[in-house]
Amino acid sequence: MTTLEDLLAAWVPQQRWYGAKGRPVTALTASPLGDVRTGGGTDLVLVLVDVTLDGDEVQHYQVPLSRRTAPWDDIGHALIGEADGAWLYDAPHDPDAAGLLLADLISESSLGELAFHRLGEVTAGLHPRLVGVEQSNSSLVFGEELIFKLFRRVSPGLNPDLEVTRALQEAGSAHVAPVRGWYEAPVDGVPTTLGVAQAFVASASEGWSMATASVRDLYAEADLHADEVGGDFAAESHRLGAATAEVHQLLRDVLPSGTAGADEARATVARMTERLDRAVLEVPDLAPYAGGLAALYAGVAQAGAVPRQRVHGDYHLGQVLRTGTGWLLLDFEGEPARPLAERTALMSPLRDVAGMLRSFTYAARSLLADHTFTQGGLEYRAAEWADRNRSAFCDGYAAAAGRDPRDDALLLQAFEADKAVYEVVYEARHRPTWLTIPLSSIESLVA
Repeated sequence: MTTLEDLLAAWVPQQRWYGAKGRPVTALTASPLGDVRTGGGTDLVLVLVDVTLDGDEVQHYQVPLSRRTAPWDDIGHALIGEADGAWLYDAPHDPDAAGLLLADLISESSLGELAFHRLGEVTAGLHPRLVGVEQSNSSLVFGEELIFKLFRRVSPGLNPDLEVTRALQEAGSAHVAPVRGWYEAPVDGVPTTLGVAQAFVASASEGWSMATASVRDLYAEADLHADEVGGDFAAESHRLGAATAEVHQLLRDVLPSGTAGADEARATVARMTERLDRAVLEVPDLAPYAGGLAALYAGVAQAGAVPRQRVHGDYHLGQVLRTGTGWLLLDFEGEPARPLAERTALMSPLRDVAGMLRSFTYAARSLLADHTFTQGGLEYRAAEWADRNRSAFCDGYAAAAGRDPRDDALLLQAFEADKAVYEVVYEARHRPTWLTIPLSSIESLVA
């Protein structure tokens, strides 16, 4: 007879948010997080899936399950399988199950060890819809009021997205969407954040969409430069740089900060080198650049005393929204594939700057990599757009921070290179046709 664990053992490794693709699984267990809730024709149960990998590493995943007594074709694409006489679906795709989650938040339910917490008022009965491409999380928008993010891969402890966003919110930052609630349960005996609800800004535009629209405008004009097209993005890049500096300053004020000495610098270089070594094993195309990358990383150790603080940790154009009043920064979770201790460690704010600079390069080249534009001669225009917006971002950052990030060129290049190595592994796993984007950047960085 097929069991729930049998179904999940086949289903979980196929999901985009699964972080151990290609590694042998030695064991998988599933256990409920809290009590079962019933309503709207479905049962909702949150399940913690523990995946044991070779080397005895254990990864934890949250799978919200919608359990129905009969199949429902409307969400057939989210079917996990049939077990114990019930049809099991991935709950974020089931509006009835999502409604139960919202009700739990509103009532601040305590369901066994599962606890919901609410900040402020939340409207009941809002219609849910699943948004975005699931990568490490699933996001549900309720009406035009609330966005509820469910963490798929979970690490025991307080998620930095909740911690950092609340700290900025309490300090009065205009650059974050207010937290409306969260839910948690013990994982490995530690209270662990499983989901966060924030105010939804319906009229906002995603930074990535705005930037690629600007690139598209440039490519469509045969004889104009980046500063001449109507969709020039540089003014927004400048404002985004200023907003980023303001958030960094506030984080220094409200959360721990310090200065990295020689020992911390050497430890940072060691972590970067270890990531590079693993990446070369997975993507041999990196091997010719390994020596040059290692030389760039050495710049971290040569930089002397470096200010450290809490940062965003996975900063790019997909993590920012442009509202009518300015830029909002989202998803302070850091790179989910990295250990929680590393994501919450104090880092140089130049890591965030480097991440956004990489994102401008991605925006400029993505339309070429996916063959949206196929005519020749656009490579130099991609470089022109990226250079213009990278400079504008740094100018805006410098104006607000009082120091230009480009003054720390060695450190900034090292962080850009580290980010590009991360991108190489990601693209090799998920979008091989985009692999040329980080590889070409690495070639330029080490040249």
